[in-house]
Amino acid sequence: MEYPRHSPHFLACRRAVRPHLTAGPVTVGLSGGADSLALVAAAVAEGQEVLAVVVDHQVQEGSGAVARRAFAQAEALGASAQLRAVRVPPGNLEAQARQVRYQALSEPGHEVWVAHTLDDQAETFLLGALRGNPTGMSPRAGHIVRPFLGIRRADTVGACAELGVEPWHDPHNADPAFRRVALRQEILPALHRLIGGDASEPLAAAAERSAADNELLAELAGTPTDDCAELAAQPGPLRRRRLAAWLRECGVGVTGASISMVEALCIDWHGQGGVAVGQRNGRRLEVRRSNGRLSLSEQA
Repeated sequence: MEYPRHSPHFLACRRAVRPHLTAGPVTVGLSGGADSLALVAAAVAEGQEVLAVVVDHQVQEGSGAVARRAFAQAEALGASAQLRAVRVPPGNLEAQARQVRYQALSEPGHEVWVAHTLDDQAETFLLGALRGNPTGMSPRAGHIVRPFLGIRRADTVGACAELGVEPWHDPHNADPAFRRVALRQEILPALHRLIGGDASEPLAAAAERSAADNELLAELAGTPTDDCAELAAQPGPLRRRRLAAWLRECGVGVTGASISMVEALCIDWHGQGGVAVGQRNGRRLEVRRSNGRLSLSEQA
């Protein structure tokens, strides 16, 4: 593919991927939207061997056609491509779709590159704060790599325009029934007006610092455990991160409220019953304490 001589947005995308280039192939999660198309294009342009994986969640009408179009676009950009169809289980649509998507993207020996931008980072930080658990995304978390955390959504949209690539526009991204969309359409513009400038930049900077702090504290906390006595003996900041890691290991989404309730089973034990931490397959998930250990179970 020939690249335009003057393409400042695409150049920003190419510069963003350079620190992450690797000798082996990488898997790029491709939805067909501007962010992931720009990531595939930038990685290929920088000489990275790319396997673009298009995950069809089969939730929206016409998703198969969208997936096939993204598949063809990936090949036109010079990447190898695969299409993988998944089933999203009942429950929180966003959370369940995210979980099955990352499972589908997993490829032995491959890093998985995803196209979260600085704007996504700011939104994630605010949404986490509303759940009592403000944090950010790391540029690298295990085999997950996020090369675009330092660039804006305007760069990925602009890069697609410069390349003559037409991205898919997910109708869910215009539906304020989703909390992230409402935040993007209503809350962030209000914050921009409040401070008389761009609120996303400082929010993303705070998210980056929070993610780095959490990584260090998680390392100091130790491996996940269900041992209540061991957890109770730790300082609160380390204990809470270890509990969060245990919940994630069990496949449970983490909120500030759920961590606090599970923590009480360790440090304020008086024979109380289980605490609800979410749902799975339409069933309530509960954490209980028994014989000094935590356990997760599904309740009808």
